[in-house]
Amino acid sequence: MRYKTLGNTGLVVSEICLGTMTFGGKGYWTAIGTLDQSVADRLVARSLDAGVNFIDTADVYSEGLSEEITGQAMKNSGRARSDIVLATKVYGSVGPGRNDIGTSRGHIMDGVKASLKRLGTDYIDLYQIHGTDPVTPLEETVRAMEDLVRQGHIRYWGVSNWQAWRIAKARGIADARGFDKPVTLQAYYTIAGRDLEREIAPLLAEEKMGLMVWSPLAGGFLSGKYSREGAGPNDGRRVTFDFPPINKDRAFDSIDAMRAIADARGVSVARIALAYVLNKRFVMSVIIGAKTVEQLDDNLAATGIQLTEEEMTTLDAVSALPPEYPGWMLERQQAQHFGRLKASE
Repeated sequence: MRYKTLGNTGLVVSEICLGTMTFGGKGYWTAIGTLDQSVADRLVARSLDAGVNFIDTADVYSEGLSEEITGQAMKNSGRARSDIVLATKVYGSVGPGRNDIGTSRGHIMDGVKASLKRLGTDYIDLYQIHGTDPVTPLEETVRAMEDLVRQGHIRYWGVSNWQAWRIAKARGIADARGFDKPVTLQAYYTIAGRDLEREIAPLLAEEKMGLMVWSPLAGGFLSGKYSREGAGPNDGRRVTFDFPPINKDRAFDSIDAMRAIADARGVSVARIALAYVLNKRFVMSVIIGAKTVEQLDDNLAATGIQLTEEEMTTLDAVSALPPEYPGWMLERQQAQHFGRLKASE
């Protein structure tokens, strides 16, 4: 297991983060997973034994039950609380009330208290805004997160599924007022969905923020178990929950390329898909979810794969993003600029 700092902080996290969306299985979330406490205990213990020190959950997963199971599994592991970096989220609907959703000061303050209680802990290492609130002024949200840091309820804060401009604005507001800035982004990124490379990845590099990748196997699609003819596992997540959206023709091209590499190495396609994401410099940690210890072990083994430069070049080429403005113009202009610099050496 390798480790990186949580964005531009001194806190160290494993490059694999255990996701707990499969814990609980309540309401809408039964389509994702229905793992009970005993299975969750085994997955958490196995992850910690493998060197994982980073666990991610959210208040909306299984209507709060995931947080309860996660907190109990941490206690049952026998590990000291300080040995685990715990992340959860706020934003989604947690009740029928008009203010039971969003990033208003009221909802955030209510949300953190509820999460702390369910998790059975007195602090959260990383508290994340789970989505973009179109109603609440960004200044209100940033100030609320600052207050939670000062009150000791959270250590750091981050965002999830945000646009590049919104991240930059939030950091600008915090910077201008001397507040703690968001240090991480949790976002979707796979070989079949490289969209964040256009605007978000450069922003993260410039601001030294950490990227946590969710659904690195595209909801199981990149496991190698699906075929162009429509065949796939009967119990796979995409049977009942076809998400996240992907261009399946392009995804299958990537799977074909990964399968050749996987067969040559004697490993699963899923392991290569995870290794591809882990090999990207702008990725801090990859969130993996599992339903069985066997599946977890296969995913954890991806940390031992170092793809060659040739293999990465092959996979980058087959999964390349289609040209998009202003990207193609930037590439053209920058090529001219760097060409003159090289000529002057």
